[in-house]
Amino acid sequence: MKKYIAELTGTFALVFCGTGAIIINQQSGGAITHVGIAITFGFIVMAMIYALGNVSGAHLNPAVSIAFAVAKKFNAKELLPYIISQLVGALLASGVLKALFPDNATLGATLPAGSNMQSFVLEVLLTFFLMLVILNVAHGSKEQGMFAGLAIGGVVLLEAMFAGPICGASMNPARSLAPALVSGNMQSLWVYIAAPVLGAVMAVPLYYYLKTKD
Repeated sequence: MKKYIAELTGTFALVFCGTGAIIINQQSGGAITHVGIAITFGFIVMAMIYALGNVSGAHLNPAVSIAFAVAKKFNAKELLPYIISQLVGALLASGVLKALFPDNATLGATLPAGSNMQSFVLEVLLTFFLMLVILNVAHGSKEQGMFAGLAIGGVVLLEAMFAGPICGASMNPARSLAPALVSGNMQSLWVYIAAPVLGAVMAVPLYYYLKTKD
């Protein structure tokens, strides 16, 4: 149960701070800026990994949990409770933001700036790179573990920085599902559920190929 509470809390923090930065940027006429939003996402992921990583692994993301299960680095029996915990945390965060900013139309939902397929391909590649980094740093030596939060948070910041204006750089079905449901902006939701899962799972065979000795 501690693991599930940790996942709920961490995903709540991720969605509350990340999408909260988007909302407050809109409400304040751009005071936070796109760069500030990217930094917020990267820093909250890093902070939650250091705060909760030793309890639950700080997945904070159904696509990450699914990929870990496929890679056999995570007990498949815990997959559904982890995903439920992540979704509940994300929905609670969007609910709080809705109460705080009732007039905001999207609540930080991820919406394609171009076509759905453009955002789908971007989300697949972004999550592929993110998961490749996670697999290599989250289950390595103690030294790697100490820097896991910095590496993973840095990738989230980097990818949000350059791809955010086009696809939203979600890389996380829970982060996209919650604001979409609470705000009612579900027109492109399938992109942000399917693409991150596909991208994360695609990273698993490459990870094993690269680590296997010749």
